[in-house]
Amino acid sequence: MSHKNVTGDTTTPAELDAFRELQRLAYRAAEDVAASLEPGVTEREAARRIREHLESHGVRDWFHTPFAWFGDRTAFRNLRVPLQFFPTRRRLEKGMPFILDCAPVRDGYVADIGYSGVLGRSPLHDRLVDDLIRAQGYDNRHRVYPGRVIAHQVGRVRSRLPRVIVAGFGVRSLQTLFGDLLVERLHHRSPLWADGDISAHPATPGLWAVEPHIGFRDMGAKFEEILVVTEDDAFWLDDDLPHVRHRTPAAVPLSA
Repeated sequence: MSHKNVTGDTTTPAELDAFRELQRLAYRAAEDVAASLEPGVTEREAARRIREHLESHGVRDWFHTPFAWFGDRTAFRNLRVPLQFFPTRRRLEKGMPFILDCAPVRDGYVADIGYSGVLGRSPLHDRLVDDLIRAQGYDNRHRVYPGRVIAHQVGRVRSRLPRVIVAGFGVRSLQTLFGDLLVERLHHRSPLWADGDISAHPATPGLWAVEPHIGFRDMGAKFEEILVVTEDDAFWLDDDLPHVRHRTPAAVPLSA
């Protein structure tokens, strides 16, 4: 199936396959790095491992460079300015939750993913991932995201600018995003899903990176993947992702 995105381009089945392949690569990087984590590793080291993994598979540009958050930082507690979102020297401990997030660009295609886990076992973390939203007891952490954004549109990156990273974001991807913002403003729409009036419209056809992020006390969990929106339908780009395969072995009370 092909569809038109907000710029009027046509996304072909072959291009959807390319987006899907890159998204799977990004999730494999997150899974492989998660499996390599050990007590004492820092957020910066985890982010560096993701970057090296992806660069070894042909990634040369980024929508944003990898992030890693450990412990209560997964719930975005006390994060008030953008610089606090970047990886720190916070060290991972046994039983501590973590979130890995990366947005690579390869051959103009973009993926933006989030992966949640815990070092060791945590039934409470499993409950967060699977059941908390349905129980309506979640804590919305998007209220502290820059712009309170829960999703943003993605597309092919076509730019002649050099591959330069500024404040963790690739300038070529930012040029594409700013162009979309200008075009959408003319139509009183936005390529971002947030709680402002400019986002109060049905999703426009295209590819959207959706990233629900919930918190419970000092633990947070999220996923991020591409939703394909057409003129008359919407579907996830890939049904074979870690958070889709995950199943909770046993329920745990939220008050635990």
